[in-house]
Amino acid sequence: MSASSSSLPAPASAVDTATPASTVVGTDPSAAVGADPRPAVGTEAPTSAGTGTGAPTAAELLDFVRRTAEDSALVASLPLDPEGRTWLRLDGPGGSEAWLISWPPGTGTGWHDHAESTGAFTVAAGRLREHSLAARLPTDGWRTLELSEGIDRTRLLATGQGRAFGRHHVHEVLNESGHEHAVSVHAYYPPLPQIRRYSRTGAVLRLEQTERPEDWQ
Repeated sequence: MSASSSSLPAPASAVDTATPASTVVGTDPSAAVGADPRPAVGTEAPTSAGTGTGAPTAAELLDFVRRTAEDSALVASLPLDPEGRTWLRLDGPGGSEAWLISWPPGTGTGWHDHAESTGAFTVAAGRLREHSLAARLPTDGWRTLELSEGIDRTRLLATGQGRAFGRHHVHEVLNESGHEHAVSVHAYYPPLPQIRRYSRTGAVLRLEQTERPEDWQ
């Protein structure tokens, strides 16, 4: 199918909250595939249980990742690999999908979104930088998009700091340190139906790949 292009509409506010701050284990030696890893193999054991009934809000997801990031024993249990990210899958609140993720120095996700899922993440150790777009992209019908001026946002999140975001949030997350691992906790609701991955050159964003749950098995 031939590529199409369009202009992004004016910036729209994203859900954004900064705060101080079961399990499948896996490793990712192939590096920079994003903040939403899926293990090929692993073992399961319960951790934090979900709270309340119904769909968790972005604020509840943020509270969960903040509290989980304060669990020093859990954070210390995550094996660190200098060659690639490692992760533990967690039980998130209200049936959400949650992960504890390590970031070796110099690794990142590339630009991506989480489709219809809301989410939150908090840094449990080290520092992470998030680049994001303060606008909602069209959900389909395009391959190449010219971004409007003034929609780029960047934030440096230190240990104990985090944020929540709404549906179709487009971002990339990076560990810019040259020597220090970072660790973070992430939660998404509903469990990720798909992830769209993008490349970016200047103001031009290009949809490169759409991943669905069957691609993560």
